[in-house]
Amino acid sequence: MFRKLLFWSHLIAGLATGIVVFMMSLTGVILTYERQWRAAVAEGRYLPAEQQGVPLPLEQLLSKAGELQAGQPYTTLVITNHPGAPVEFRSGRRAGATLNPYSGDPLPVRSEPLERFLSAVTGWHRWFNVGGEGRAAARQITGVSNAVFLFLILSGLYLWLPPLVQSATLRARLWFRSDYPSSKSRDFHWHHIFGIWAALPLLAVVYTGMVISYPWAATALYRVFGAELPVAESAAPVAGGAPGATATTLLPPRDPAAAVLGSPIHTVAGPQPPLALASLVERAVAHAQGDWQRLQITLPAPADSLVRIEIDRGNGAQAHKRYTLGLERSSGAVVDVRTSADTPATQRLRGIARYLHTGEVLGFFGQTVAGLVSLAALFMVWTGFALSWRRLIQPLLGRRR
Repeated sequence: MFRKLLFWSHLIAGLATGIVVFMMSLTGVILTYERQWRAAVAEGRYLPAEQQGVPLPLEQLLSKAGELQAGQPYTTLVITNHPGAPVEFRSGRRAGATLNPYSGDPLPVRSEPLERFLSAVTGWHRWFNVGGEGRAAARQITGVSNAVFLFLILSGLYLWLPPLVQSATLRARLWFRSDYPSSKSRDFHWHHIFGIWAALPLLAVVYTGMVISYPWAATALYRVFGAELPVAESAAPVAGGAPGATATTLLPPRDPAAAVLGSPIHTVAGPQPPLALASLVERAVAHAQGDWQRLQITLPAPADSLVRIEIDRGNGAQAHKRYTLGLERSSGAVVDVRTSADTPATQRLRGIARYLHTGEVLGFFGQTVAGLVSLAALFMVWTGFALSWRRLIQPLLGRRR
């Protein structure tokens, strides 16, 4: 009785959300290697060796970038570990400028047609590409459908087990066959095979999507891993901090200079003029010992005595391959080193969930797995609809005839 009830619940839930799940899976397949597409386009526009020379001072590049975007100061400077790559200045999430490091001229590395395409696909994946007031409702539909998909995976795992568990029966539901007596038999078999092989990674992809959509799903994740939940009362603004900064985000200074560099923290007597940004970058590069992909420098205010430089050794989505140096601005001495272990557990878990959803946290391999299970979900929806048609619609058509 329970199996029958679960089967019909599985079937009805699949019919109710199948189109949305198909759309999210299809766009997920298309976005599998989004990061690599952007990187390939950018690298194709890097300066060739014959156009390279002596780079301009970073302060001069900052001044030139400011001329391109008056009224909105830049907050971040990004340097890529490639001699032909531009120097990127960012202001907020989207605004910014990419400059030729040798001339200071704009050096765009993005393909606008590709960006429009990826933006449209991402919009369909998240909210049917709906704009305006309808976006919130569209997000609710995709969010609920994603939650129902989680139920479909879990109930499908139970229904996959044959009523009589035998090794021969289990093997038959694990491997494809070369011949099928009918299309119904093929669809039934494929539905089971794609479902069982994709189940575990799909659970990760689907649940992390729920973490992105619903705070309660994120809270459940934090509780499972024993992370201390953020306290609302601790969200008071920090004096002198940026808007939105909270007391919980401040990290106590460490003494990693001795642990990482094997030397004590340097102290400088008396005020000294700040070092050039290029000198601080050189110290960060020396600290990374050549193993880095990007440097992200938080541009200091004139009164700041500390400069923070994030060293990324991964693809940009792997927090465990990033760490941040705190450099004394006047001497370049390392004041502290912060790794992902120094961030609050809830922040770490949310970052992992965000990029586990796309597989990027595991690099190219993880992206490939996420893309393959999204492709498997397409076959599961298709075969599910085909089986439902034969069970529910074809008998009605036969009676009419």
